[in-house]
Amino acid sequence: MSLHVIFGSGPMGLSVMEELHKRGIRARIVNRRGAAGLPAGVESFRADVFTGEGIAEAVKGASVVYQCVNPPYHEWTTFFPVMQRNIIDAAAKERAKVVIGENVYMYGDAGGRVIDETLPDAAGTKKGMLRARMADEAMRRHHTGEVRVTFGRASDFYGPRVTASAMGERQFGAAVSGGKFSMTGDPDLPHTFTYIRDVGRALADLGTDDRANGRVWHVPNAPAVTQRAFMELTFRELGTPPRWSVMGRTMMRIGGLFIPAAHESVEMMYQYERPFIVSSDKFERSFGWTAAPVDEGIRETVRWYLGSRTTMKG
Repeated sequence: MSLHVIFGSGPMGLSVMEELHKRGIRARIVNRRGAAGLPAGVESFRADVFTGEGIAEAVKGASVVYQCVNPPYHEWTTFFPVMQRNIIDAAAKERAKVVIGENVYMYGDAGGRVIDETLPDAAGTKKGMLRARMADEAMRRHHTGEVRVTFGRASDFYGPRVTASAMGERQFGAAVSGGKFSMTGDPDLPHTFTYIRDVGRALADLGTDDRANGRVWHVPNAPAVTQRAFMELTFRELGTPPRWSVMGRTMMRIGGLFIPAAHESVEMMYQYERPFIVSSDKFERSFGWTAAPVDEGIRETVRWYLGSRTTMKG
């Protein structure tokens, strides 16, 4: 049985693992600490993707490697390029295909236009330019024949286990705890949100289909909704009156004086100051499925957050 190795045990990596397990594909999760509570048959392996220690052993025998590592914003410049390069180096030596999970920062501010795979990398932000350089390096290695690579790009995540996101703990976690759902920028502009389980399914498709090789794919997204509509659906699912707050650029800057993640988020505010719509038509035509409806994704996310609160209380 072929082995698929997943680097990263965050929401993306675990969603890929769940999808591979569902398909009966042998899967291995790799991180620095090891992963507990995995389904029967899923392997756990410890390695350090920054130093490279243990990576060669982690990918031994792999046919596909998934790069789902995503360090905190304030560590990107120092750690991220090295981590991805080390993963690709190890995969290349093993002759394994690499599926890289990405966001859409490299395109930069599209000015409200629909974002699809034909847009050039035009980011002016620090994180967007870094993402573009990392993707370019990986694609060059594909074109030289050193390693097979494909890219699955998502918009802002939400879903089970997603906490550090524009639709994470400050939104769902606050709502289920009786607090205010936090929105950013203009809450009445359409915005594409990507359900994390759709990300896992899409990356598994890219890993198991060689049509994907050497190409960029936007994973399936439901139609864009406003943050306000997203918030209202969340409280409707909870059956409680909506409570919310809105954070603009100025407040984000002030927060950034004390919180590294907020400081790093200021340059990404353009995503919430004009329509931010990501097209996944290319993937949907090629692979024949569409994203979960937003209300369904919210229902599963609320269920997970409620369950996590119950677990913590217990």
